[in-house]
Amino acid sequence: MTNKETRSPQIVLFKSIPSTYHAKNNQIKAAMTPCGNCICVFGVLLCLFLGVVSGLCSVTLGLNGKWSLSNVNGSVSLPAEVPGCVHSALQQQGYIQDPYFRFNDLSYRWIAFDNWTYTTTFPGSTQLRAKQKVLLVFDGVDTVASIWLNGMVVGETDNMFRRYDFPVGDLLKDGDNVLKVSLMSPVVYASERRKAHSAYRVPPECPPDLQKGECHVNFIRKEQRSFGWDFGPSFPTTGLWKGVHLEAFDVLQLFQVSSVPLHNSSLSQWRVQVELLVDAVQTTNGQIMLSIPELDSEQMFQTQFLPGKTKNSFTLHINTSSQVKLWWPNGHGDQPFYHLTVRGFQNGVLILKAESKVYFRTVELVQEPVVGSPGLSFYFRINGKAIFLKGSNWVPAHSFQDQVPPAVLRNLLQSVVDASMNALRVWGGGLYEEDIFYSICDEMGIMVWQDFMFACAMYPTEDDFIQTVREEVIQQVRRLKSHPSIIVWSGNNENEAALATDWFRIPVSQRPTYLKDYVTLYVNNIRAIVQEEDQSRPFLVSSPTNGAESEQEGWVAADPYDPHYGDTHFYSYISDCWDWRNFPRTRFASEYGFQSWPSFSTLQPVSVNEDWSYNSNFTFHRQHHEDGNQQMLLQAALHFHLPNSTEPLKRFIDTLYITQVMQAQCVKTQAEFYRRSQSEIIGGKGGTMGVLYWQLNDVWQAPSWSSIEFGGKWKMLHYFAQNFFAAVLPVGFEDDDTLLIYAVSDLSHQLTLRAVVSVYSWSDLDPVCTLKSDLLPVPGGSAVAILKRPITALLAGCGHCTRLSCLLAFHLEDSGGQQGPTNHHFLCSPRDAQGLQRPNITAMVQQDKSGYSVTLRSASVAAFVWLDVGNIPGRFSSNGFLMLTRNRTVSFTAWRNTSVAELSRSLTITSLRDVY
Repeated sequence: MTNKETRSPQIVLFKSIPSTYHAKNNQIKAAMTPCGNCICVFGVLLCLFLGVVSGLCSVTLGLNGKWSLSNVNGSVSLPAEVPGCVHSALQQQGYIQDPYFRFNDLSYRWIAFDNWTYTTTFPGSTQLRAKQKVLLVFDGVDTVASIWLNGMVVGETDNMFRRYDFPVGDLLKDGDNVLKVSLMSPVVYASERRKAHSAYRVPPECPPDLQKGECHVNFIRKEQRSFGWDFGPSFPTTGLWKGVHLEAFDVLQLFQVSSVPLHNSSLSQWRVQVELLVDAVQTTNGQIMLSIPELDSEQMFQTQFLPGKTKNSFTLHINTSSQVKLWWPNGHGDQPFYHLTVRGFQNGVLILKAESKVYFRTVELVQEPVVGSPGLSFYFRINGKAIFLKGSNWVPAHSFQDQVPPAVLRNLLQSVVDASMNALRVWGGGLYEEDIFYSICDEMGIMVWQDFMFACAMYPTEDDFIQTVREEVIQQVRRLKSHPSIIVWSGNNENEAALATDWFRIPVSQRPTYLKDYVTLYVNNIRAIVQEEDQSRPFLVSSPTNGAESEQEGWVAADPYDPHYGDTHFYSYISDCWDWRNFPRTRFASEYGFQSWPSFSTLQPVSVNEDWSYNSNFTFHRQHHEDGNQQMLLQAALHFHLPNSTEPLKRFIDTLYITQVMQAQCVKTQAEFYRRSQSEIIGGKGGTMGVLYWQLNDVWQAPSWSSIEFGGKWKMLHYFAQNFFAAVLPVGFEDDDTLLIYAVSDLSHQLTLRAVVSVYSWSDLDPVCTLKSDLLPVPGGSAVAILKRPITALLAGCGHCTRLSCLLAFHLEDSGGQQGPTNHHFLCSPRDAQGLQRPNITAMVQQDKSGYSVTLRSASVAAFVWLDVGNIPGRFSSNGFLMLTRNRTVSFTAWRNTSVAELSRSLTITSLRDVY
């Protein structure tokens, strides 16, 4: 029941002292409250009543704020904020420009090669030093550091993803105490670790030259992307990226509460597994009372807290007469929670109290035989209901995490929900996100596929590396497992595929060594820890993977991309993305995508005039994917005329636009293919139950696969996602010159729907003709073909329409009217369209009580109509649309104060015919 735990306190108690500490040149304060009172920490009400037992409460002294920072030879010395990093401090003090400006990622490489020291001074006190135990706590150190207090080494760190604490009671003194954190260059450290690993190489040695990154990132436990990646820059950060504080206590400290609801389906009973992580100075006997008042559930337990850090587990059985409200993913229900209260008593006297939120939900990963198909299914059931996952992949929101305030996370996650998504995959090349990220996902109903932070590499398995990884995994699982939003753990990103398909050209004779290392790290250690710590959700060793089949094949399948099993990652940049036959009919698409460039307003602050050409040094430098810029144009040219303005800036801006048109249409086509494949098995393949495109967000201003630009601006793709992820969606495609329209429904109940198809001429805003299918039943959670019509027959009844002169718009309706969005189907590539004219769209911006609106008037059919208000942050209700009416009004939600006049000045409107 009790295990040793080395993780340091999150839950803190403050002593009542009638003063507030201020250290010289530091904004350091000891937050204090009288013993017996409650405090709010990280949004959770927590109370600890040790005063009634020992006459003494615990004390927390915060050490965040102004520190001093210097490099190894003292040539650079400056103030620095904690939490923070060296790059941010140098920028804030004017030593460097914006690291994202132009080519500064290369100019500032020296920062990562230097060693840096953070120093602060804080006052000691008799009360602090009198405590039985005093801990110096670092919530996050990036990454390799020696910690010095008053000239003595108190500990070392080597893992960005761990929380460290060190006992320092014997080193504290009255008056000023000097704390130093000496950080080693992460690049040099990684290189030295690689040199020490002489028995065999651990690939990859370095990123591709195009990524302009640093080598051997797999030898250091920090954000893998920070040494360079195909979508972002190389900024190997150094610093104290999370908070620092002192904790002092006499009896015990409660530093984490976790609660995991578990459901016994045979008994139809809920129980809540509660874990208290406690640091006790001495053996303490008492009783623990767990209660959820709203569910009329309460239990008392006799317990004994042993000396040191221990995990103490208790099970609260929920009253079977209480109706439990369940947490549901976005679009499937609400996200209710309950209040868990934990109280501790000793000899009848209250000594401990804490409160936290509890959400009830079950999750299963279903891998079962499929009728009419070899292989296994792969889908998630939430609360017993099969859920189709719709969403994207999350990457770090900035190279410098101290520059990601909670408002940025909330804005990005709100954009997820606003685009009809219900899921995100937190990718394994980044970092475990802040608590608030997962709390917002809980609140919004966003399911999280959580990778552990290993990506696209082999990893060493020396004892010290394994040990720090074990501690990392234990801490992260214990920190995060109370969040209902996390529905699956995954051991790594693409490392099974890398081994199976020989990314690194490993000789056959050496392959067993790498397979052994793979199993050692991900199975014998990470998987074993997760299974011990969390019985409430599934674990996958990798992504992509064949899941249960990979396990049967010794954890590395012969073909991890096999569409009959598990999840797949699929990229094809040259083949025609409008041809659905090129896509794998997979069980679950967890990565796929196409690049585009961000808007000019996003690039402008980090570039200058000479950069504003598609063939400039800047555009080449910013592209970290091989042939990426050319691939975008080649893909776009399959269906669109490329911009040909003789005015250089217009041609550049138009080219940015056409890459976004291409990306949006490509990802839409593939997403719709996966959604309509959920109810079909064709040639043994299909039953698709998830689509997560790569990627949601950006880490800097550059071409990437994202649907949201750095800064939060929606690309055309994100506007498209609002529709192609809609709960009810019509999907149209051709097979052997026959038009098929499917009705896709994520709803729980059956609908009765028909397809309504309108045929338009490219040269006329009035439909040439309209046809309707018969009403057909569409069960909830299914995709059903409701119209099948040969194109020749369809056009034969529509005047003089041909494939080149006409296009289709279609929607679904029931007896009450339209259900879901209107969709479109091009009968030819728009580059071949006959009659497409410049629409000469005019706009009027207005404001009323609900906000701003833009009313458009068009003289003709307009494709991919794009509204842009430059650097005014916000989003439109719809954008990038096909305009088949003379008038259309869209709303604009501003994320800062603006005006009709400013919006009118800033607004530009582009359609497909305007760029050539």
